[in-house]
Amino acid sequence: MQQEQHDERDLNTVPVGPLGIISMKGVESGVKIDAYLKRWRETRNHEHENDITFKGYVKESYLIPVKTPRFSSGEAKATIGESVRGYDIFIICDVTNYSITYTISGHENHMSPDDHFQDVKRVIAAISGKARRINVILPFLYESRQHRRTARESLDCAVALQELVAMGVDSIITFDAHDPRVQNAIPLHSFESVGSSYQFIKGICKNVKDVKFDNDHLMIISPDEGATGRAIYLANVLGVDMGMFYKRRDYSRIVDGRNPIVAHEFLGTNIEGKDVFIIDDMIASGDSMIDTARELKKRNAGRIFVVATFGLFTAGMERFDKAVQEGLIYKVVTTNLAYQPPELLARDYYISCDMSKYISYLIDTINHDASISDLLDPYERIKKLVDKYSAGEY
Repeated sequence: MQQEQHDERDLNTVPVGPLGIISMKGVESGVKIDAYLKRWRETRNHEHENDITFKGYVKESYLIPVKTPRFSSGEAKATIGESVRGYDIFIICDVTNYSITYTISGHENHMSPDDHFQDVKRVIAAISGKARRINVILPFLYESRQHRRTARESLDCAVALQELVAMGVDSIITFDAHDPRVQNAIPLHSFESVGSSYQFIKGICKNVKDVKFDNDHLMIISPDEGATGRAIYLANVLGVDMGMFYKRRDYSRIVDGRNPIVAHEFLGTNIEGKDVFIIDDMIASGDSMIDTARELKKRNAGRIFVVATFGLFTAGMERFDKAVQEGLIYKVVTTNLAYQPPELLARDYYISCDMSKYISYLIDTINHDASISDLLDPYERIKKLVDKYSAGEY
């Protein structure tokens, strides 16, 4: 397998400030992100590298030590292990990591998204007024599924974004936001919802050697109307057909916080014998994806790849095990942007797409105050990757 064409970016601008990365509890890619940045900056030949503005540009580590200890009552605080005055800070937090625990009145409690988000605010409070700029990377956007009001209910995602900018956060970066329009809550601040399409294709190409990326053998499917944009983009890049399912729901009832699905109606061309990529932003319980796969198999689809940015698997892996055994699903593909328990990584049908290098590119570029437009649109990178794969060079 050939090395990627660009192992680092050509950045000639002066950094906003010395780079500092705060990797919150449960961010398992923090060390890898730090290693990429260290390697790139050690080998980068910059014409102004001896200028005072580049002081601290090359360091042993860009990770800033942070502690968020808790009192026996469950209350907490944040302490920073070194000075961050004048730094360009990037705070990374995985709010989905439930494996982190703490003790409250002698009872073990697993951290919820609320707990993680509160810790992020504590860290911001500890460094506000000292850092030159604060950037928050929330791969899974906190409360992203509560992005709009349909009844007498809270607008949690909008409130959370406003809380962050009110505390001094300059920019917020997330991945495949459930609805990017939630950024309207903070119209005067930077908000980026980054896609994962390139990493999906890369992960599939690396692990499956006989996919044919053409219109006669492949089709992209959106499991509902909400994921249509993602499916259309990938279908256009690959030059294949796209289909979608319309979910008919029973709006008279609420089960597990949502209206139950009554039926799946398919809109699309003939899929008989074709490989199928079902594209969505997240897998929660997995019921929707499995139901979609079942409907596709009724239409004689070939191999079915379930592809999502975030694999939460809130109801466990057993239903996916059964779906694979029944031949409904061939591969499950998600990123490491959300917590991956060991039992998930042990599944032979699971493909994990590592996003550490991509996040490193984003941090490196934003620290230099350079454009990230080419990072946000991976059209050319996907085309080159597929061409190499089809030619047997990947």
